[in-house]
Amino acid sequence: MIFDAEVLEAVRILFALMAAVLLLARPSAAADAEREVAIVAGGCFWCVESDFDHVPGVLETISGYTGGAVMNPTYQMVGRHNTGHREAVQITFDPKVISYERLLAIFWRTVDPTDAGGQFCDRGEPYETGVFVLNDAQRAIAELSKQEAAKVLNKPIVTPILPARTFWPAEDYHQDYHNTNPIKYKVYRWRCGRDQRLEELWGDQAHMGLTKP
Repeated sequence: MIFDAEVLEAVRILFALMAAVLLLARPSAAADAEREVAIVAGGCFWCVESDFDHVPGVLETISGYTGGAVMNPTYQMVGRHNTGHREAVQITFDPKVISYERLLAIFWRTVDPTDAGGQFCDRGEPYETGVFVLNDAQRAIAELSKQEAAKVLNKPIVTPILPARTFWPAEDYHQDYHNTNPIKYKVYRWRCGRDQRLEELWGDQAHMGLTKP
């Protein structure tokens, strides 16, 4: 009986330790409240990810695919232009540092929202712009932000505001590409004419005055 009691006590301690570990590992409600998500499509997801990695208050960026109905899309599948998916970036941010409204103001100024056929040198469905809203509050902010951007440009903006669908993270080699392959990335971005067009379209407001990636 003494042995049984010792075993039971050891089991009790083990379960108590496991419960403590799980409690510590679980994000708190306060931590969740400090993290919000925005999903945007702005052409090449390498560039969008790079642009927003430079924004104070952005905690994480993930390149991926969204907007279509095809399950588990791959880069090759999306590249065939028949999946309905766009290249997109999921942005996790701290709303105490930067608001969703401010993120969208930056977004407009890092893309050509007047182009319905793609972005810069990348053409077709996968490279079309879009703002994917997660709730009614984001939709209201996005619609107003779109109107304000159109007034600044004095041109119609064709970027749609769409309900968010499943976001599929892209292959590992696409993630953080501007850091893992900096030379190839810079050559691609320059050849694609992205920043040249942004300066032509937005002037001094290109990149919202932030440091260029």
